[in-house]
Amino acid sequence: MPPKRIKKYKNRYALVDGIPYTMPIFAQDSPALMAGFSCDWEKANALLPGNEVHALKLPNGKAVLLITVINYLKTSIGKYIEYSIAIGCTHGSKPAPKFLNAMMMKTYGTGQYILDLPVSSEVSVKGGKGIWGMPKHQANLDFKDEATTVSSQYEKDGQFAFRIEIEKPKNPSLKLKIGTTNYCRYRNMLMASYIYFQSKAGINLFSKAKGRLYIGDHPNVSYLKNLDINPDPFFTMYMPKASGILDDHFDCWFMTYDTPPEKMTEGFESVYELGLNEDWLEAPSVTDYQKYGI
Repeated sequence: MPPKRIKKYKNRYALVDGIPYTMPIFAQDSPALMAGFSCDWEKANALLPGNEVHALKLPNGKAVLLITVINYLKTSIGKYIEYSIAIGCTHGSKPAPKFLNAMMMKTYGTGQYILDLPVSSEVSVKGGKGIWGMPKHQANLDFKDEATTVSSQYEKDGQFAFRIEIEKPKNPSLKLKIGTTNYCRYRNMLMASYIYFQSKAGINLFSKAKGRLYIGDHPNVSYLKNLDINPDPFFTMYMPKASGILDDHFDCWFMTYDTPPEKMTEGFESVYELGLNEDWLEAPSVTDYQKYGI
C-alpha cells in the first residue's frame, strides 16, 4: 500500500517542468501484462552499469528478464502505453543471496533495472525522464487485449524492435496490492522510483505460463538476443484494471565505476525542449515478426 502521507496530497496540485499534476500522481483502470523469462546471470549482470545494482539470482542461479506493458487509460498526464524491458535486480555493494533477495526485498533493495522504456506520448517522455530519470522515448506501440491472448508490439524509426505475447490467464481474480522499485540511469546517476499497484490479476506459473518473445535488430534491444533467454516464461500475469500511485519522492545516488567514465549518459538536454503533446505515433505495422522469435 502507498505510504499514508501520500493520502494528504489528494486534491492538491503540482507544476513541474511545465507539466501540471493533480496529486497524487495516479493511473486508474488500466490493463497490463507482465512476463518473466530466465536468462544467463553473468550476461544479464554485465548489462547493469556501475557497482551499485546487481542482477537478481533465481534459485537455479539464473537472472530474470521482466517484460511489463501497461495500457494507461487514465493518468495524471493522459493516455499512453508504457513498455518496460528490465532485469530483476538488487541494490547494494554486492549481489544479494538467492532466496533472501525475494524474502527480504526492502533489505536488499529488490526491484528491476529498466533497460528500455518506450512510451506513446511526448509528455510521458518529458515527465518520466525529466523528473524520475526513466529511460523513456517515444515509439510506435500497441496493446491488443483479445479473448484468449494479450500482446504488445514495439517499433522505432520504422524498424521492428520487440513483441510480447501471452496466453491470458482464465480467472483474473487474485487481489494484488504490491509496491515495486524501478532503477535506471540518468545524468550518470542511479535513480530509484517507487510505485504502488492494486488490481485483480490472473497469474500462470511454470508449465501453465504460455508466452513468446520476438526480438528484432533495432539497437535498443538487439543485444538482448545474447542473454540466452529461455523462450518459455516461468510466469505470466494479466491485470484487466490496474490502478497505481507514484510515490512522492525518488532516490538518487552517485554511480561509480572501476575506471573513470569516458562519457556522459543522457541528461537534461534530452528533455528540456520537449512539450506536452499527448498524441501517439502510428500503430506498429510490421507483420513478419515471426522470424524474430527466440
